Amino acid sequence: MKNDSQNLQKRALFIDRDGTLVVEPPVDFQLDSLEKFEFIPGMIRNLSFIARTLDFELVMVTNQDGLGTPSFPTEDFEPPHRLLLNTLQGEGVTFDDIIIDTSFEHEHKPTRKPGTALLGKYLHGDYNLAESYVIGDRLTDVMLARNLGAKAIFFADFTSGSKAVAEAGLTDSVALITDDWNRISDFLRGGSRTAHVHRITNETDIEISLDLDGHGISRISTGIGFFDHLLDQISRHSGMDLAISARGDLHVDEHHTIEDTAIALGDALRIALGDKRGIERYGFVLPMDDCQCTVAIDFGGRSWLVWDAEFHREKIGEMPTEMFLHFFKSLSDSARMNLYISARGDNEHHKIEGIFKALARSLKAAVRRDVFTYRLPSTKGTL
Repeated sequence: MKNDSQNLQKRALFIDRDGTLVVEPPVDFQLDSLEKFEFIPGMIRNLSFIARTLDFELVMVTNQDGLGTPSFPTEDFEPPHRLLLNTLQGEGVTFDDIIIDTSFEHEHKPTRKPGTALLGKYLHGDYNLAESYVIGDRLTDVMLARNLGAKAIFFADFTSGSKAVAEAGLTDSVALITDDWNRISDFLRGGSRTAHVHRITNETDIEISLDLDGHGISRISTGIGFFDHLLDQISRHSGMDLAISARGDLHVDEHHTIEDTAIALGDALRIALGDKRGIERYGFVLPMDDCQCTVAIDFGGRSWLVWDAEFHREKIGEMPTEMFLHFFKSLSDSARMNLYISARGDNEHHKIEGIFKALARSLKAAVRRDVFTYRLPSTKGTL
């Protein structure tokens, strides 16, 4: 919980310029002519939204090597820089501070990012740096966040950015890795949508981590191979990051492990969705080879399951087919959602895999969040 002094402190976005607001020239890295000028896609709309709706001060922090020297005359720097500032001002974006370091990298001056020598006024108590962010496309921006005691939004491709951050030992300083300004707005307004659930009974020990806005990365281990395969479909086809570790009394049978995993997964979905503002709420669909599978979802706060699927084998892999209905009933109850599931087809494997893929696609549609409206999708005022 925030204390009163934190509530009174200001928050800041320290935003890099080249490579974050405007495209950095690929050859000499100097934006010294209008011919080189290009906005980062989606930046203007999203930064305008952030400036109009959120309470961050906007601070541009940029290294401009040798600015004011013959290698980078000020008169070459000014036209593109003015165009950037004037365009953003026309969309309601005015920077509260613009900090430009003109030193060269080889000089190693403390004024140059990731140094904080030019950011002294932000270090003396008026700012809640723990809830402030540095947005930039270089590891020096991530290091600046670490040095300030803030978090970084690393403007980079997720796969390559994650690798670079990990290799530099900076993972703990990063709140988000994305090269999409829409995702930055979503994060800054709505926050992260994650959950960690650890459910322990005398029969099972289930631990689940979930990120609704992930990249489809899964790490599943339940001791039941085919169940792992089905749960992996949820992550891969919904785009959620999902880690599940389940240890259960498989020496008895599979029932408790499957049921308790469904309960814990439903809990994680409910927690990660939070107050559900901005979500689409509904979702459905999917064909798979000989099968037609439909999963309709409503995250309306009430549980209900309609199950219209028949299986004529006792098991698929190591998983009893009688547990499919039980899994979805437990998931629906725990997540407090309506589920309507139907499947038609001859291949039993295809039917249940199609159902899980359809569930994943339905989840992807239903949890999608539009922070530009950020309304609760209900006339009741609560979900």
